[in-house]
Amino acid sequence: MPEISRKRILFIVENLPSPFDRRVWQEATTLGAAGYDVSIICPKGKGYEAGYEVIDGIRIYRHSLPLEADSALGYLVEYSSALACEFYLACRVLWKHGFDAIHACNPPDTIFLIGGFFRLFGKKFVFDHHDINPELYEAKFGRRGFLYRLMCLLERWTFRTADISIATNESYRKIAIERGGMREEDVYVVRSGPKLDRLKIQEPVPRLRNGRRYLVGYVGVMGEQEGIDLLLAAARRIVHDLGREDVQFGLVGGGTSLEKLKALSRELELEPYVTFTGRVSDADLLDMLNTADVCVNPDVANEMNDKSTMNKIMEYMALGKPIVQFDLTEGRFSAQDASLYARHNDVEDFADKIVQLLDDPEARRRMGEFGHARVANELSWEFEAPKLLAAYEGLFSESPR
Repeated sequence: MPEISRKRILFIVENLPSPFDRRVWQEATTLGAAGYDVSIICPKGKGYEAGYEVIDGIRIYRHSLPLEADSALGYLVEYSSALACEFYLACRVLWKHGFDAIHACNPPDTIFLIGGFFRLFGKKFVFDHHDINPELYEAKFGRRGFLYRLMCLLERWTFRTADISIATNESYRKIAIERGGMREEDVYVVRSGPKLDRLKIQEPVPRLRNGRRYLVGYVGVMGEQEGIDLLLAAARRIVHDLGREDVQFGLVGGGTSLEKLKALSRELELEPYVTFTGRVSDADLLDMLNTADVCVNPDVANEMNDKSTMNKIMEYMALGKPIVQFDLTEGRFSAQDASLYARHNDVEDFADKIVQLLDDPEARRRMGEFGHARVANELSWEFEAPKLLAAYEGLFSESPR
């Protein structure tokens, strides 16, 4: 049986493998460096196929998934399979290493079933609120109804099970308190600040411009709710309506909609002007973003995106890049003067803002410098790590609820 000389934390994450999931990995390594014993349960993924390995002292247990879902039925199959694997691996970790707390990272909001089970045996349950799933469901499927109400119920049960909740921003904190019924003192805001030692400013790679003068960069998931279709519509306006054949678009990331978006690019006669890289290494991602003259966040204006902090925004800022995005609450809070803000879901305004920046090198320089300074002095992981440690100090010092 394992020794119990220090507090032991078990992370459970379903949607991305570790260490690819940057927020989870930063949290895990921060806790490890502070003296906690850390294990992670996560899915396998491209480049992360090993069922078990230890990286930087963090034990990682990975499981297979039957599919990468893009429908309601598919999500039911994926999440049910993941939950079974997570429970089995949690029992295995408990026997081999032990744990004092489960740190559950959503989506989905089903991991509370595992957390609630182990709470019966005195284990703590931490809910790390990455996505607001009712709004995510509505954004993906464009409707409410039974499954939406189920998402709300699962969210409420998750909050009720949690000893503490970790919110990525103030909007999520408000949801935890008002919709989840948590006490204010049990909800901690820990933003997904980038680590500047990973996001290094370096020389551009001219070949990524594909022989053109400018490069517009994007990094993120290629999914239904990310607004890539709006970005491609804006690209068509820039290239064909405004005659700007000097602009290349570099889109970094994988996802269930990647092939559909490639087809849309061909349909819009943009194929020579748009590079889809798929999921790539950090080195290739940094090459693309460091080469970009302007970076974009085309997230659709809806309830989910308005309340969510997007990691890509702060990554762009860390690299000193000016940004164009739709005018959303948390996006504006993060970027402030590092971004221009287009009207909600207005493709023409989005395209015009991109061109405005491409034609104004002084504005690009000023906005890039502002964004880099804001991350370096306020928003990087250096400033968020102490908040995570404070949350865990609160978790283990509080009396049982």
